[in-house]
Amino acid sequence: MKTLHYLTASIFMLFILSHTALHAQSLFETASNERTIVGKGAVTLNGYARGSVYGAGENYDFTNAFSEVSLKTGLKTGKFIATADIRFRTGYAFNESYKEMELKEAYAGYSSSAFDLLLGNQIVSWGRTDGFNPTNNINPVNYFFFTGNPDDQKMPNLMLRANWRITPVIDWEVIALPVFKPSHYRYDLFDMGENTSFTNASLPEKNFENASLATRVNFELPGMGFSISWFRGFDPFYGFNVQNISFDTGEPVITNAPAYYRKNSIGFDMALPIGPVIWRNEAAYNFTENENDEIYIPEPGPGYVSALEYNTGNVMILVQYIGKFVPGFNALEEPVLSDPSNPLALMQYATETIHYQSALFNRKIFQQEEEFHHALSATITGRFFRETFNVECTGYYDITTEEYMVKPKVELKVGNGLSLSAGYNYMHGPDGSIFNYASPVMNGAFIECKASF
Repeated sequence: MKTLHYLTASIFMLFILSHTALHAQSLFETASNERTIVGKGAVTLNGYARGSVYGAGENYDFTNAFSEVSLKTGLKTGKFIATADIRFRTGYAFNESYKEMELKEAYAGYSSSAFDLLLGNQIVSWGRTDGFNPTNNINPVNYFFFTGNPDDQKMPNLMLRANWRITPVIDWEVIALPVFKPSHYRYDLFDMGENTSFTNASLPEKNFENASLATRVNFELPGMGFSISWFRGFDPFYGFNVQNISFDTGEPVITNAPAYYRKNSIGFDMALPIGPVIWRNEAAYNFTENENDEIYIPEPGPGYVSALEYNTGNVMILVQYIGKFVPGFNALEEPVLSDPSNPLALMQYATETIHYQSALFNRKIFQQEEEFHHALSATITGRFFRETFNVECTGYYDITTEEYMVKPKVELKVGNGLSLSAGYNYMHGPDGSIFNYASPVMNGAFIECKASF
């Protein structure tokens, strides 16, 4: 079933891209590095203008090439605050031109030394490991917005967010998401074959029952930091379901659709400094239901990350182990053709094979094709000449599937808010592997020129 291999490539490579974005911060957090031009009173205004090109891949000369202006404003009057980040963008993506305005963040509320209550579009990042965050279930991701900065792919979510600083070292955060917002995929960019298509999915109804709720208690002690978290709702990262199989043409015509599932997740993360080394750990146990009846629902089980971060002078080295475990793992049973001469038996065999391969590929999406899944990642970052010249290289190797990715990047800060950056993203895997199918779209060079004000 070559067509389903292409489908799986399109989905699973998205998962890898989202989890190889190391040192991820929210766009609101990174905005603090930009200069404020109006800040003497209660109002601040800053932003940037940039040009970015990502391309030179096998399928697209210009995967994404655009110019963009970002305007970020903040207001603080007493204990009332408001923040907005608006982006205007025009360019070319996947051989098509586009113009768009993106409201990255826009929220307002109450903020004091002890308590915050904020309502609106926000981006929240949970967890203490970098890039691979099993406890981070709040925001969806636009996996098809390709740039040199993985933060660009984060999507805001409408939420009511409360944070109570109980003591100087303990805070309690509660987040309510009234409407489910899934991550953004583009299945149409991949050749899935003439007999396979993808249709839009129906989002869950907008009601209280389908709302999501998350909470976290965070401790920042003198010797270490850790938190305990819980999430209940629809996962923004999802699989697919076989919606229809037609034999009207004599061959199976497959219609697939994204499919969303609900989960409960209990998480824990910690960071423990040991001299120049920081030991980071993060884990979450996901509880799901009806996983034996629906192929798009992953098996319940834990995902975990353990990392060592070493800082020496201007160089930082980060090594991470990423794992998953499926308790009570059962391998899928491959269908068997009972009677090759019986047309009804052939049709039944084809239907069962399509469902079998679809279920298998969904397991690959969630890294549950084996009882244990193992992977390693490493990042080396160097900051030189008073941090005006920065070098970074990230590598990822999947021990279970023997696939790997390398992403080098350099950045030159010219001065007066001007920076130049360039790099390359290279993925490779054995024949028939996910990376082997994904690399024609994912591989490519990127370059960016950015002026902040």
